[in-house]
Amino acid sequence: MILEGIVTSRNQQGELNIAPMGPLVNIEMTHFVLRPFQTSRTFSNLKETRCGVLHVVDNVLLLAKAAIGQLDELPETFPAVQIKGDVISSACRWYEFQIDTIDETDERSVMQASVVHGGRIRDYFGLNRAKHAVLEAAILATRIHLIEENELQAQYRALAEIVKKTAGPEEQTAFNLLEEYISKAYA
Repeated sequence: MILEGIVTSRNQQGELNIAPMGPLVNIEMTHFVLRPFQTSRTFSNLKETRCGVLHVVDNVLLLAKAAIGQLDELPETFPAVQIKGDVISSACRWYEFQIDTIDETDERSVMQASVVHGGRIRDYFGLNRAKHAVLEAAILATRIHLIEENELQAQYRALAEIVKKTAGPEEQTAFNLLEEYISKAYA
């Protein structure tokens, strides 16, 4: 199954990168498969250092900002335990991983990863339709170069209805940020 989350990684110079990512995971969370585009910083960092941290989060504003490259302020982190990496302090759970193999034969690489350490900070908030709608909108925002504008806008309008009916302030702010980003992209 795919688990949407946030991956932190560093390059050899120590620069932190925060990116949303949905790896294929096993239910035990011992191994997973990442599929970053080879043009991404995440790909470069993971290829270079062979390690990172996958976070399970419920902060959709952080996820939305990371998806569209508008993290003006980095979230608070603390050092990972088994790898040279960073754990986001506001995450629910985290999984430190090492890259076992990399397949670069397609535009999206395939990176097999093994979990070497994990931890829990707090309970996951739970299922909320608005949070899921923002997550889907963030994924759409990263696909504007792959999806026809009419199709993307139709999907976005359906998500907007869910947010309108069920969102709290954080979800509304995140959705508005994504809406502005998509509008500018098509302007």
